[in-house]
Amino acid sequence: MKFVDEVSIFVKAGDGGNGMMSFRREKFIEKGGPNGGDGGDGGSVYLEADENLNTLVDYRYTRRFNAQNGQKGGSADCTGAKGEDLVLPVPVGTTIIDAATQEIMGDLTKPGQRLLVAQGGWHGLGNTRFKSSTNRAPRQTTPGKPGDARDLKLELKVLADVGLLGLPNAGKSTFIRSVSAAKPKVADYPFTTLVPNLGVVSVGRYKSFVIADIPGLIEGAAEGAGLGIRFLKHLARTRLLLHLVDMAPLDGSDPADAAEVILHELEKFSPALTQRDRWLVLNKADQLLEDEREQRVRQVVERLDWKGPVFVISALESEGTEALSQAIMRYLDERTVRIAEEPDYAEALAELDRQIEDEARARLQELDDQRALRRAGVKAADEVEDDDFDDDDDGEGGAEIIYVR
Repeated sequence: MKFVDEVSIFVKAGDGGNGMMSFRREKFIEKGGPNGGDGGDGGSVYLEADENLNTLVDYRYTRRFNAQNGQKGGSADCTGAKGEDLVLPVPVGTTIIDAATQEIMGDLTKPGQRLLVAQGGWHGLGNTRFKSSTNRAPRQTTPGKPGDARDLKLELKVLADVGLLGLPNAGKSTFIRSVSAAKPKVADYPFTTLVPNLGVVSVGRYKSFVIADIPGLIEGAAEGAGLGIRFLKHLARTRLLLHLVDMAPLDGSDPADAAEVILHELEKFSPALTQRDRWLVLNKADQLLEDEREQRVRQVVERLDWKGPVFVISALESEGTEALSQAIMRYLDERTVRIAEEPDYAEALAELDRQIEDEARARLQELDDQRALRRAGVKAADEVEDDDFDDDDDGEGGAEIIYVR
């Protein structure tokens, strides 16, 4: 199934049914009076988080959704039928944004969570509602109110406890295959991973965590180069980042340089994201001898001035992966306890999450605006080239040419 993490849709709630104007007409009963019923309310539109979905591909081609209108009121004081609500399932982790105002309407982070995105129209009133001692034959009704209509932008951010970060071919996909049942594609060429992959890592009985592998980043990713910029936002909802570095690159480059490239791209994309807890994982240790391995680890740690945890593994040989998984589980358990017992710590994490979300959304919007300007510039340039500048009315040559970049 194709992975789609951003879509735009249009939703329209149902209109309310009109009120009915009617009078009783029964044999031997004079002046029966009004008996027009109210209309029915229009159906509303909801989005509901469904844990069985992991992509927004269902909304890639069908983008207009309408709830049912309320029915018109009937005679004999019959109320029109209410329009049926429309419930649209989306993956857990979907953010709903009003496209017109860029306001975040809601964030569906739990299975079964439901969000009202378009309110159905209110029903109209029948003429029975307007009868009184002085108005025994009212001919007044009200129409149903129109339902809400909105253009929405849906953004999916995968929910994972741990996010893998690194250059292409750092061994992220091999690592997730080693510690979980996930089977992402593994090959010896860059950008093998094209979409995020999720894996569940079991650590003992009743203990597990979810790990996310995103496409590799390259230098310039924060400006839109490569594939990573589209998926960096998925790291915003992780609790821990594992920075995988190839400690024995085939081209003989310095592993510390590769680590610094990723750090710089993170800072450009979202400075707050660099404050997320991050562990350094030096991969492909099986490619080095024991002495070379220790020397390489010291060089990388000293060069980066790394103060956090450092792990040396071989994802291909599953060397060190079990110890790393156990350490991650302990970290997540301790983090959960601290959140429950220390309100200040919990609030600080929540504020960091909000800051990362805001910075990531602003950066992605900036890139979208830049792409739109480039497309507009290309279109304008094409229009300029298509004009015939030799057909001036004064016959004095061509018009001034403005080049649009």
